[in-house]
Amino acid sequence: MVELTELYQWLHSNGVLMFDRKLAFSNQRTRAIGINLCEDDTYGIFVDFSRIESRADEKATMLHECGHYATGATHKVSSRYDLIEKHEYKADKWAIKRALSPSELDQAIAEGCENIWELAEHFGVTEDLMRKAVSLYTYGNLDCKDYLPM
Repeated sequence: MVELTELYQWLHSNGVLMFDRKLAFSNQRTRAIGINLCEDDTYGIFVDFSRIESRADEKATMLHECGHYATGATHKVSSRYDLIEKHEYKADKWAIKRALSPSELDQAIAEGCENIWELAEHFGVTEDLMRKAVSLYTYGNLDCKDYLPM
């Protein structure tokens, strides 16, 4: 299980710039945006901390943004919807694999975590990310709405 401080340290060691910035140009659900700042691959993540509701929310948000950076799954604002969705999927998948392994999930279940909220609390992530993780490790995809109650 990765800790939030490890994510920030990893970003820093890779030269990713972090900005605490209100995201007035985005929809209200957006908590952070990663952007290639220059042609020399300088990358920045802009986080609107006023939209972060908890430590688990911050961790899930940062895992996702790290996923965009790590996989190179970035796109222009005007990109086609299918490309954006592909990049979001790739970032989520990376985030899940970084957040917890299948064996860690199995161990948590064996220790008595039976519900999504219990697993999310155990791993310090949001229920949304946990649903996707269970779906990925159980069914091989992130389509948790097809398998798990919301």
